[in-house]
Amino acid sequence: MPARVTRHGKTWKLAAIGGVFALTLTAACSPGKKTTGGGSSSSGQAGTLVIGMTASDIPLLDTGLTQNQGYEGVRFVGNQLYDGLTRFDLNQGTEIPKVVPSLALSWTPDATGSNWTFKLRPNVKFSDGTPWNADAAIFNLDRYVDKSSPQFYPALNAQAGLALSGIKSASKVDDMTIKISTDGPLSYIATNLTTISMGSPTAIKAEGNEGFGAKPVGTGPFIFESETRGQQLVMTANKNYWGGAPKINKLILRPIPDTTARVAALQTGQVNWIEVPPPDDIANLEKSGFQVVTNSYDHIWPWAFNVSQKPWNDVRVRQAANYAIDRESLIKNVLQGTADPAYQVAPKANSAYRASNDLYSYDPAKAKQLLAAAGYPNGFTTTLSYPTSGSGNMIPTPMNEALQQDLAKVGIKVTLQPIEWASMITSLIAGKIPGNAQAINVSETFQQDGFWTAFFSPTSSINVGKYNDPKVNALFAQIRAELDPAKRSDLYAQVSKLITEDAPWLFVVNDRDPRALAKNVTGFIQPKSWFVDLTHLSVS
Repeated sequence: MPARVTRHGKTWKLAAIGGVFALTLTAACSPGKKTTGGGSSSSGQAGTLVIGMTASDIPLLDTGLTQNQGYEGVRFVGNQLYDGLTRFDLNQGTEIPKVVPSLALSWTPDATGSNWTFKLRPNVKFSDGTPWNADAAIFNLDRYVDKSSPQFYPALNAQAGLALSGIKSASKVDDMTIKISTDGPLSYIATNLTTISMGSPTAIKAEGNEGFGAKPVGTGPFIFESETRGQQLVMTANKNYWGGAPKINKLILRPIPDTTARVAALQTGQVNWIEVPPPDDIANLEKSGFQVVTNSYDHIWPWAFNVSQKPWNDVRVRQAANYAIDRESLIKNVLQGTADPAYQVAPKANSAYRASNDLYSYDPAKAKQLLAAAGYPNGFTTTLSYPTSGSGNMIPTPMNEALQQDLAKVGIKVTLQPIEWASMITSLIAGKIPGNAQAINVSETFQQDGFWTAFFSPTSSINVGKYNDPKVNALFAQIRAELDPAKRSDLYAQVSKLITEDAPWLFVVNDRDPRALAKNVTGFIQPKSWFVDLTHLSVS
């Protein structure tokens, strides 16, 4: 439901959730698979990092609009040009990242958990010289959500509404302090705000909402230089970055959705970093001296069933599908060890994960028994919509073809309906499964707490599977009010147990986010996160 927001006597009205899904990871000098060696020196330029993305186009450049290419857009564009009030600690790869200060130094709730005071970081400037202060913070929040404000931007509201869901009011206390009040306790507000990026009010006023994306200005570690749509985005290091200047001089992003083309670009030196190298090519890349790095992170690769319609409205059918798939074979023969099996909804790199909640195994006989009990002794036909590439989606076509074969063995005949990634995101934000399919495959993350309710709350527009369980909803209400992270983790574990038993999703794998780097890229840390910190690495 929309939330109402009051500031300086004005009332805002928050639109429904619009966050996007996807995930992946980062790596080099940290746990997980790691090799050292050669590789061509991409572009031949010291200090230049050139990344081959899985995205089909350059993400939009306006603060929260970077999500239009999934969270890969946030990872490589949003978090490089901009900062939020908070961020994740990405400087280590052994623990699940905690939320740490960014443009806010601290955030303190009152006794009810419904009023939060944010102390802002002093002596920070946008790259155009505009000072960061409470006025800049309120200007940006108005732009996201205040429909009565002259700078309100509907597209931004639709794309990034998830992280602002629950906000009731925001006000300036003094030049370096703001207060945010929520519609009841919102214990995880700091986590949700990690992706609410702040742009320069001066630049936004000068260019207007429609023009700012062509000349973006933030406080982030990199500064926009140039863009060729569909081809590349060039950013240069912000030498005055408050968090310390990046070691590289230039960051170049190139959208290369085709996996073979990404590998070729790496091998020929056109790029020196690629996302998601094809698993079959990893051994050869390592032999050729490229670094291949992985790490566990907060990611699950599922199918979401439309549980409001037959046959997926029967829990026995959903459980049968989960028993019918051979996750270990998929990982060994298709993914070449670049993922972990998912036997429950909570990813292994999420604080909600408990090994005792692992439920499913490869048991075709049990799957057939459940199908017969549900009235489908001969199985049934169904359709699946899936993206052909894109943020966190791994190698979706061969993966879905393998699952299609497993399910056919128990009588579930699946028709695969591929769709381009950006088109799928558009449908998801609109609350629809593309092509009227009965299930959808798209990678998901729970790194921001709000995604739990986004995926499984009956009031969420992106809960396209229409899942609704009163016990789960009651736990979500408790979680919102629980300020103790350890107790909140235990409540999420209870949620995971219930959802795993209900099986509204096909729980397939947890990605280990493989990426390949040239030998001359050093100092990169791959955290247990979808996001990455590019300020510490070097290119020789």
